[in-house]
Amino acid sequence: MLSNEEIKALHRRISVECSEQAFGQLYMALMPHLLQFAQSIIKNKELSEEIVSDVFIKIWQNREQLIAVENFKLYLYISIKNTALNYLSRHYRKNVLSLDDINVVTSALNYNPEQILITSELINRINVAINMLPPRCKLIFKLAKEDNLKYNEIAQLLNISIKTIDSQMAIAVKKIGKAINFDLKKENKSPI
Repeated sequence: MLSNEEIKALHRRISVECSEQAFGQLYMALMPHLLQFAQSIIKNKELSEEIVSDVFIKIWQNREQLIAVENFKLYLYISIKNTALNYLSRHYRKNVLSLDDINVVTSALNYNPEQILITSELINRINVAINMLPPRCKLIFKLAKEDNLKYNEIAQLLNISIKTIDSQMAIAVKKIGKAINFDLKKENKSPI
């Protein structure tokens, strides 16, 4: 995923220079993450693809007004969430979607060269542990660790407190640590 600085640079090029190339780069880099997020809400791949496409079309159509957006990455996630929830309320008359109803699909964690030394068995145990997390915990973990959103961004996106995020991340780390027989009391640092 792109760094926040790279996203800011692309955002500026899109908003100020109307750069189609920057728009394409942004789309290619963020689309898989935004698609997973939309699918966790809609639970339908084709509709999720349509939602992500609609959001990006609106981004391009309103690109000159978006220069005022300070956190463009968060803006995209909130746009996906709102578009998905609007779709659900229009088509299924479902007014409220609980975080526990969201089905999160996680991709493999990105590993740096040092982490590549981890055995495939350990990686499988980590991925199984992540997939066994409760839905809310799994969503928060995915947004924080895979999509690199900050806690305050997640709090804004999901309309929850930062303390809730802290406790859900603690639950995730504890369960993942337990799944890989990692003694959290002996180590002060978490590998995740």
